[in-house]
Amino acid sequence: MILSASRRTDIPNYYAQWFLRRIEEGTCCVRSPMNPHQVSRIDLSPRVVDCIVFWTKNPAGLTPHLMKLRAYSYYFQFTLTGYGRDIEPNLPDKRRILIPAFQELSEKIGRERVIWRYDPIFLNEKYTAEYHLKAFGEIADRLAAYTGKVVISFVDMYAKIRRSAAACSIRETGRDDMLWLSGEMARIAERHGLRIESCAEQAEFLDQAIGHGSCVDRKLIERLTGCRLTGGKDRNQRKECGCLESVDLGAYNTCLNGCKYCYANFSHEKAAENAGRCRVDSPLLCGEIGPEDKVTDRAVRSMKDNQTSFLEE
Repeated sequence: MILSASRRTDIPNYYAQWFLRRIEEGTCCVRSPMNPHQVSRIDLSPRVVDCIVFWTKNPAGLTPHLMKLRAYSYYFQFTLTGYGRDIEPNLPDKRRILIPAFQELSEKIGRERVIWRYDPIFLNEKYTAEYHLKAFGEIADRLAAYTGKVVISFVDMYAKIRRSAAACSIRETGRDDMLWLSGEMARIAERHGLRIESCAEQAEFLDQAIGHGSCVDRKLIERLTGCRLTGGKDRNQRKECGCLESVDLGAYNTCLNGCKYCYANFSHEKAAENAGRCRVDSPLLCGEIGPEDKVTDRAVRSMKDNQTSFLEE
């Protein structure tokens, strides 16, 4: 099993202590997004968890405690963009705090295990194509020695974000803008020795130098674990997504970053309310299991191919 922590919320930033307690106790519970009274109990033992993929914009809550994860393989998807607090209101200063946090994390666990995400990209009067290229280049200057890969994607105008997007004059990026901007970003990445990949984008809208990436990356996980994996494509993701199947521990409407483009928060007020219900000793991320909830043990298993190392072939 690949553990996703999490596409739905920033666990390293806001819920690191809860996550570490779950790892210590070896189990957690997740509510179904479709049926909130359906709860899955998930085994978190190293016996079945092949790799953990962390998604974050600030890993500071987890970075000092990485030794507690020494029994696991893991890597980080770390989002660093050029947006200001008008778009990402609750993040600390990028230059003074978040870029150094990325560098520190890379020094602790190695540059292959910290992937830079510059996404989602959108355009408006302030955040022009030229603005993005300047920001992308500046961040690349600071991170080139600390990662080998950057992932880009362009904003998807989900119905859930249209109101906040309209308030910020966020618009979908046209094909010509995507081709030009992705091409320029590819050239910047190449100058810095960075491999550049896309996240769930149609290839014809991007420069040919950009690879079609997988955030839950089979090849990377096989390198980290030294074993071939048997899992398939994640059927819960978009058609263009190349991710390996995974189990997500997060919950919607729990992230406090407040990003205006976020599809996982329908209401910032609800997110703050839910976050206030987080207890470190609860098996659920936010809230408690009630008498009306049906708890079922989820069938999970290792995807390692008979525990055989492909490095020995």
